[in-house]
Amino acid sequence: MRIFNTLGRSVQDFEPSGSTVKMYVCGPTVYDEVHIGHGRTFVAYDMMSRYFKLKGYDVIRVQNITDIDDKIIKKSNETGKGWEEIVDMYSNSYLESLELLKVKIDLHPRVSQHVKDIIDFVSRLIEKGKAYVAESGSVYFDVDTYDKYGELSNTMKNLWNQGEETIKEKRHSYDFALWKASKPNEPFWESPWGRGRPGWHIECSTMSTRYLGETFDIHGGGMDLIFPHHENERAQSESLIGHPWVKYWVHTAFITIKKEKMSKSLGNIIPLKDALKEWGPSTLRLWFLSSHYRSNVDFSDETMEQAKSSIERFHNALAILRSVLREGNKFYSSQDGIRTFQKVLTMRQRFYQALDDDFDTPSALASIHDLASLIFTEIQQERDFLSAVTAMDLMRDFNQVFGVLDNELESQGKHMNTLVENILEVRKNLREKKMYEASDLIRDALAKSGIKIMDSKEGSTWRLE
Repeated sequence: MRIFNTLGRSVQDFEPSGSTVKMYVCGPTVYDEVHIGHGRTFVAYDMMSRYFKLKGYDVIRVQNITDIDDKIIKKSNETGKGWEEIVDMYSNSYLESLELLKVKIDLHPRVSQHVKDIIDFVSRLIEKGKAYVAESGSVYFDVDTYDKYGELSNTMKNLWNQGEETIKEKRHSYDFALWKASKPNEPFWESPWGRGRPGWHIECSTMSTRYLGETFDIHGGGMDLIFPHHENERAQSESLIGHPWVKYWVHTAFITIKKEKMSKSLGNIIPLKDALKEWGPSTLRLWFLSSHYRSNVDFSDETMEQAKSSIERFHNALAILRSVLREGNKFYSSQDGIRTFQKVLTMRQRFYQALDDDFDTPSALASIHDLASLIFTEIQQERDFLSAVTAMDLMRDFNQVFGVLDNELESQGKHMNTLVENILEVRKNLREKKMYEASDLIRDALAKSGIKIMDSKEGSTWRLE
């Protein structure tokens, strides 16, 4: 399995630090509704997490909520609502959208709940001479103390711009704030340097190391976060721990509207909750994953209709598979049936090869479209049980990663007993013909669905795991 690492800008062999893949993804700043660009990022990393699980890894996925920030304070001042009210409103909307999209996050830490941890992190950076306290009580990271600064974003020193107003109290204009001294009418916390609040970048370093340790596998987010956010995270984290912090830096590209990036100034922002309401979770997920996560994708009603049609096509293919499987223990060993079975195996191989190659979801999806075409023609005509079982197994693997056919596949559980008994009869016929490889394939396919087959001299039995 290979994955593109922004640090080094190359596709590299993926070698996690253990049997558990540890992922940290930058979540939203909850001052407004999340939009479809955020949604694409959430689904992309959900896809990766799902595929790791399909490959047999455990996964711990952390995605923060930034609930104290300049933008939140500004929104509070503009609306007259308290900053906590703003945070609660948009956090709830964000979490509801995640649930609809079937995106699962293991931990959702919030900045306001980790201020003590952040103060400790900053204090240790000061002790190591990597940060300094200004006269105002703000604390800044001294960029010149980290000699790898700029490697992640591939930017030159004269282009380092922190997006902050150049303040005379900084040693260098490109130093960035770890702790911001409080201003009138702003929320604040007590610290050794006076009242203030965390800077933007320090939150992710603090919360990721708390929950994932001082080295973890994947740090993700949108490409717009590479600089300065992720560059600064890397600098302050590695300055504190003294060794490489993240193994693979992974970034998603943008959604455009009529080839233009979404922005409030252009008035072309599409709230995620509105898109979910109009198109539904499955269509939206499939559209997100129909393009490679590192490629920009342009939103249009036409492309959404294509995704919707694809979902319907897969539903129709599943209906044919169910029809063949319901016919019972018929097993055809014709040359046509064997050739069809082999074609399904080839498509299965292509599906996994695509996802192993930096999560190439468009190619993986193409293999499933080819499978649907095979179902509509050869499997429907030949009624070959083995081909149908293998095709159904591949459709389940596809759904485990893409998450677009849950309702359709769950409905098959109603016919579980009859289906499994018929499959056992097919395996019996295969074993009598000494076709052990095909028999084992069926056993393994059932195991993935939580059905354990137990063979003995008296025959085969099964149970749910």
